[in-house]
Parts: sequence; C-alpha cells; structure tokens
Amino acid sequence: MGAAVPPSTPPVPRTRDKARTREEILDVATREFARAGFAGARVDEIAALTRTTKRMIYYYFGSKEQLFTTVLERAYGVIRAAEQEIDVAHLDPVSAIRRLAEVTFDHHEAHPDFIRLVSIENIHEAEHIAASSRLGSLSSPALDVTGRILAEGQAQGVFTAEVDAIDLHVMISSFCFFRVANRHTFQSLFGRDLTAPDRREHYRALLGDMVIAYLTAEHG
Repeated sequence: MGAAVPPSTPPVPRTRDKARTREEILDVATREFARAGFAGARVDEIAALTRTTKRMIYYYFGSKEQLFTTVLERAYGVIRAAEQEIDVAHLDPVSAIRRLAEVTFDHHEAHPDFIRLVSIENIHEAEHIAASSRLGSLSSPALDVTGRILAEGQAQGVFTAEVDAIDLHVMISSFCFFRVANRHTFQSLFGRDLTAPDRREHYRALLGDMVIAYLTAEHG
C-alpha cells in the first residue's frame, strides 16, 4: 500500500477567519524574525505561538523564505503608507523638509522591529528583497514629495546644496536608523540612551536642524 497523500488544503477551522489568521501569523513572525534573525527563527515556534500548525503556515506562505519576504513586504508597506499621508502642500520648503524628517524619525522610533528586520536583511545582502516583485516595484511616496520640495526650495534660492531626493533620504534615514539600531551599544560605550524620552525632542529637532543647515549653507 502506498504512502498516504497529504490533503491539498490544511485543516482550517471553518469558524476562523483566514485573513485574520494570516495577519496573526505575520504579527508573530515579525517579532520572531526581528528577535532571532532569519536563520534563528523557527517556523515550529511561530506555529506554536499562533496556535496553528507548521503545515498551515506553509499553506499560506509556501516556505520560511517566503514568510520572511512577506514580513518584509508588510513592514515596508507600513512606512510607505505613512509617507502617503504626509501633507506638506501648505508649508514653505524649510518647514516641509522638517516635517519629512519628523515623519521618518517618528516611524523609526515607533517600529523598532522594522529596524531589526532591515538590519537582518542587509546581513543576507537583500536577497529576499531582490526576489520580491512587490518590493521591487514599491515606490517611495516620500521621494516624490522630497523631490518637489527640493526643486521648489532651489527655485526660490532657499536651498543651495546640490542634492537629490535620494541623497536627502540617506541623510534623514541614517540618523533615524542609527538612533534605534545602535542604542544599546551606544549606551554601553558612551553612557547615553539615544531613545531616552527626556531627550526625544532634542534629537527630533537636531535632525531637522542638521538637514536644514546643510541645505541652506553656502557651498563652495
């Protein structure tokens, strides 16, 4: 007698909403991948924490690699959604750039798991992002907005630096990313908590001050 053929669909309880189950799996997977990394996270543990089965996770996502890719896609989708809500049309170029910096600062601080996931993906040389058709086509609304603000500021003679939207994105993101990603080592080495609540507004303002100072400085 031949081996039993596994069913083509997992034993999904009829009373359980599939979309909610999928989101619950992604919530737990996000925490586990951020905590243990791609190699260290175990699908068995994710299944146990979601009160489901490993087979069901593979039914939804196909593989551990695809589960991690989907986690990344959702994480990047969250920040892209936040960028789409940026309203700077009523602001002057300087105030608009400050607002862009604040949005990035706030998002990175509120989503430390995103920072960890990006760090992990860089260890893997972005192989999951490169394999994702969704991430490859996921444009950044903030870059479009930043480009328009820079062009307006340069046209008005307010901004003198010859930078494009990606250059500015690097400047802003690097500060926000470092503050969250390196807070533990920085505190151990220098005795200062970069995410301490009583210094939050200081660093938030400092970011805007640095960016605006560069954009408006006299460049040789």
